[in-house]
Amino acid sequence: MAAPLEILTVVGARPQLVKAAVLARCIAERYHGRLRQGILHTGQHYDPALSDVFFKELGLPTPDVSLGVGAASIPVQTARMVEGIADAIAGRRPDLVLVFGDTTSTLAGALAAAQCAVPVAHVEAGLRAHDRSMPEEINRIVADRLSTWLFCPTEASMTNLGAEGIRDSPGPAHGPDAPVVRLVGDILCDHVLGALPLAEARSQALRTLDLGPNGYLLATVHRAANSDDADRLSGIIAGLHQATLDTGLPVVLPLHPRVQHLLDSPSHAMVRERLNRSPELRVVPPQGPLDMLALTRNAAVVLTDSGGLQKEAAILRRPCVVLRDRTEWVELVASGRVVLADADPGRIAAAAKAGLGQQLAEPAGLYGDGDTAGRICSILLGER
Repeated sequence: MAAPLEILTVVGARPQLVKAAVLARCIAERYHGRLRQGILHTGQHYDPALSDVFFKELGLPTPDVSLGVGAASIPVQTARMVEGIADAIAGRRPDLVLVFGDTTSTLAGALAAAQCAVPVAHVEAGLRAHDRSMPEEINRIVADRLSTWLFCPTEASMTNLGAEGIRDSPGPAHGPDAPVVRLVGDILCDHVLGALPLAEARSQALRTLDLGPNGYLLATVHRAANSDDADRLSGIIAGLHQATLDTGLPVVLPLHPRVQHLLDSPSHAMVRERLNRSPELRVVPPQGPLDMLALTRNAAVVLTDSGGLQKEAAILRRPCVVLRDRTEWVELVASGRVVLADADPGRIAAAAKAGLGQQLAEPAGLYGDGDTAGRICSILLGER
């Protein structure tokens, strides 16, 4: 029997932990003995609330390698990650390195693998916000250019790659200059559809927070472009405050530890004061994956700058207000499932009010059918 294909999967942020868990389950249930996944955790999100609970609730195996890079500037984080990932590649000798999405960990994983002459597989390839001032956009572009396998979640992402000259290459010889480019759907859809029954059975979030279905707005803010800029963050908080007045509903705001740290700093003193004057904005700790899924499923409207939460809201048929001026998930805007409000208080409040009671249709086919992980595994094995 042939040796299994050895995958080294690089994770570092919450959405990547979710996706790695989906892939791990698929391999264990359907590809055992043919694929083997090792997990390398960079430590990009190093708070226990952002990592440990995800391993526990999703059944993700303990990381095989933990770098523990912690907080630092993006260049410093990237350098530390590249060095650690390269060392892991040298020690483990994987057949390929798999990266998810658009984080610093994604960039570092792709760079280290390319420099070690190990093929790269990029899940969520081809996404573009068409704004190179965003670190995430640079990370996507570089990862795509270095990848042998580009797994696209949407038709739009396939179109983006084609416009950049990146197309599926025929024949058995593949590499960054002759890649495998496939539309596979979104692995987050696998997670939502697979974990929702578990979340409904186990989550106590609504009971703990004394919330009822459609009785609150759910908000998250974490992107550096919003949280680092005190003026933008202040505008978002003002918009959330106005949304509570216009809708009569409280806002539940799970607060990222990095944003909490910023609020404790002198640069964000006025933002902290505004937040403290708004008791209807219910700041709560970061939520685990099952609690977050339950909170999203039962929210009247979701307001977020997270790409992943935009998709979860769409899959769960929740209206969504995006706290940015653009999104890489262009199909959500085109289909009316999200409204772009940027950091404008008036637009945020108006969009939240307009979303109340909105009946969204099932997003059939938008992000696949819940078997993206299976398609990825099959393609890596050369079966499709």
